[in-house]
Amino acid sequence: MAEIIAVTHPWSPPVPCPRGPARYSARNGTAQEGTALFDLTPLDYIALAIFAVCWVGYTLAADHGPGHERSVSAVMSRYRTRWMRQMLVRENRMIDASINSSLQNGAAFFASTSIFALGGLIAILGASEQTMAFLEKLPVVQQASPSVWQLKVLMMIAILAYAFFKFAWSFRLYNYSAVLLGAAPVEAHDDPEADAIARRTARISTLAGRHFNRGLRGYFFALAALGWFIHPGLFVATSILVVLVIYRREFRSKSLRLLSEGS
Repeated sequence: MAEIIAVTHPWSPPVPCPRGPARYSARNGTAQEGTALFDLTPLDYIALAIFAVCWVGYTLAADHGPGHERSVSAVMSRYRTRWMRQMLVRENRMIDASINSSLQNGAAFFASTSIFALGGLIAILGASEQTMAFLEKLPVVQQASPSVWQLKVLMMIAILAYAFFKFAWSFRLYNYSAVLLGAAPVEAHDDPEADAIARRTARISTLAGRHFNRGLRGYFFALAALGWFIHPGLFVATSILVVLVIYRREFRSKSLRLLSEGS
């Protein structure tokens, strides 16, 4: 095999550096073994593809598919429209402000939780060797190179960052909803302009709920991604399981049947 001669010092003997994944270290003048950027197996690529199809495909089907009007989100959207119409006939709207504030606090809580989780993952990324040494002691964990381990942690960071942005935007939209609640005229339920404000407020609140729901989905799929740290096969199983769980809760749950009775 051809060799590249790396000279470490003008008076020191040359150090052979094999051509290929090895790399030359300018700090100490020695050849160091390198690793590929993405040292993934075919099963890893298949698992990642199934994960992406599960997440993106379910989001598109649940939010824009032909049956999305039968979901919990669609039913709650109709209830939000009723809520805003009832708001118009109330002179004292403290209850409406309180409900909006509780929804806003929920989005703020999950946004803060995402920040804490991101901090923990970044800390784990800095202590990759210790964490890998601990996991390698478990018999069910598939051994992975440092580059693959870092890729897994980076994917978790990306998922939680996505969830944070969704929760933060949901929080902001609830702020807009609070402003619209304050702008609605008092006892003007027969006024077309007031009804337009009520419908606009309901749409803003529904949009905030949609972003909140997508942030929660990010949490669910982050749990599915934990399976990749153990084995790609488990990653596939957890991805499919998460889709089944959230589908049942959004389209086949008992709570949906109860909510649909009055919508």
